[in-house]
Amino acid sequence: MDLFDYLNEQKSETEGPLASRLRPRSLDEVVGQQHILGRDKMLYRAIMADKLSSVILFGPPGTGKTTIAQVIAASTKANFRQINATTAGKKDMEEVVEEARTYRAAYGKKTILFIDEIHRFNKAQQDFLLPYVENGTVILIGATTENPFFEVNKALLSRSNVFELKPLEKEDVAVLVRRAVNDRERGMGVYNAVIDEEAVDFLADMAGGDARRAINAVELAVLTTEPSADGKIHVTLPVAEECIQRRSLRYDKSGDSHYDVISAFIKSMRGSDPDAAVYWLARMIRAGEDPKFIARRIMICASEDVGMADPRALMVAVAAAETVERVGMPEGRIPLAQAAVYVATAPKSNASYLAVDRALEAVDRVAIEKVPPHLTNAPIEGMKDFGHGVGYKYAHDFPGHYVKQQYLPDELAGTKFFEPGDNGYEKDIKKYMEFLSHLV
Repeated sequence: MDLFDYLNEQKSETEGPLASRLRPRSLDEVVGQQHILGRDKMLYRAIMADKLSSVILFGPPGTGKTTIAQVIAASTKANFRQINATTAGKKDMEEVVEEARTYRAAYGKKTILFIDEIHRFNKAQQDFLLPYVENGTVILIGATTENPFFEVNKALLSRSNVFELKPLEKEDVAVLVRRAVNDRERGMGVYNAVIDEEAVDFLADMAGGDARRAINAVELAVLTTEPSADGKIHVTLPVAEECIQRRSLRYDKSGDSHYDVISAFIKSMRGSDPDAAVYWLARMIRAGEDPKFIARRIMICASEDVGMADPRALMVAVAAAETVERVGMPEGRIPLAQAAVYVATAPKSNASYLAVDRALEAVDRVAIEKVPPHLTNAPIEGMKDFGHGVGYKYAHDFPGHYVKQQYLPDELAGTKFFEPGDNGYEKDIKKYMEFLSHLV
């Protein structure tokens, strides 16, 4: 670290954003994440013993990934280097590796490399790290908001311990809010500020598990509120409401939470819970999800999970999709909600979905080269001389517009792909199919 880096670091400790100034300097100051930082947990013991191996930390913003890395930096005797994957490249990593070799050779010291937003590195950049993590030249700490099992090189994952950080509990955020207001050394205590418990509770609730969001709101509240007659800055509930306004939504349209929320939406419709379906729909709408994407998922659910138990479900879903395209948002939320509620409350069957998958499996398993002759096309009379269409029975020539006839190839004769259940309209289909099976 040169003189300018040192001066910048000192300045950030006194003049930087409140959330940065309040970062814990030891494990004892860390709030939350006890499932990985409890005194009996592996990560806690490894940090305290300075025996850390490569780790990947993943979780939503504001849950403490960088905090843990900085606590490790303060606790370890190792050389600690930090880079951000959004701005760093191969040259930066080469410099760290060279420095790590020097430290190991000259001082017998290991080097810990913290890479923030490691998912931003492409495959080649991640591959570059592999041999140096493998031989211990560097100990990697990777932080990511994305699921590492999708975004991080599998070879790198296999050489690291993966720890998931969870959104902080409301009580944990409340502790940090009070600390932010009262801490005179690094917090807002020098401003002679006080905060009402109603405001603490509100900020802790509205932060949605994101400590940074709550602390930023505290900083804004204190810096923009005039002292009262008693000389104190009072952070009341109305002040807190002004400073945070809308609840933070954990939803990234290109990330892991995107798939989690759409999964919850689909499972709620499949599980016949219209209230949950509308809630997850609202989450997606509020987060700015593409309404066409939502409409497509409703159409798929209408066909896959409702199917022939209520064929109208697909019609409603398609109509909602067309309506959204024509009217746009925010009005489009209404037909989307109508379709989601219809699908959620419709009787359920996956018989059609299972039927086509069974048929696809049969196509892959059984080699059938030709269509049975009586089912082949015979647009020209002379083609019947070659057997095309010979023996075919036209259903409408028979009573009830039905006649028994084999439509499957000989190799699959008698196979049942579609098996209607007892829900909704499928119950009627089942009765009709049973009725047909008894006809001559």
